[in-house]
Formats: sequence, structure tokens, C-alpha cells
Amino acid sequence: MSGLPSDRLQGTLDLLILRVLRQERTHGWGIAQQIQQISRDVLQVNQGSLYPALRRLEERGWIGAEWGTSDNNRRARFYQLTAAGRRQLTQQTARWEEFVLAVTLVLQTA
Repeated sequence: MSGLPSDRLQGTLDLLILRVLRQERTHGWGIAQQIQQISRDVLQVNQGSLYPALRRLEERGWIGAEWGTSDNNRRARFYQLTAAGRRQLTQQTARWEEFVLAVTLVLQTA
């Protein structure tokens, strides 16, 4: 979508990651799979976008990470939402809902 600020797109991925982690602690591949599954295969997050976003969220203190073993016995970083991340999720969700409402209003009147 041209004209949509890149920070809005980046913020959307951040919001999706935070939302998935609200439910449970999981590894990067699990986050991507949940986003794809919940969106009914509409949203697919590639590794080139996912892992930089996870690093960014961790640097901001919104998620924490620790090494663990995945279901298939592989070493993986598991991510979890922090208290600051929960607050951020609430704020970003409100902003997203406001944005969606604004777009919906324009589409309904145009």
C-alpha cells in the first residue's frame, strides 16, 4: 500500500508479535506459524522481517528471550511478553483500532 508510512507497517508486525506472545511463550518459528494460522494464511511473516522485529522488541524491553529446547529437540530462543510489552500491546491495539476506524470511514463515504 503506497502512502502507508513504513513505521505503520513495522508497527503492525510488532503488534502482531506482541499479541501472539500475550497467549504464551514461544519461539520465532512458532510466532510466524501462529500469525499465519490465525490470519487463515493471509499473513505470512518471513524470517527477514521476523527476527529483526524480535530483536527490536527485545531491545525496547517489550519482550524477553531465553534459550530452550523446541518440540523437535532443537535449541531455540523462546520469547515472552514483559509487563512493559503488555502496556505497549494495549496502547498499540487502541491506536490500530483508531486507524482501522478512520480507514473504514473513508471507504464507506468515498
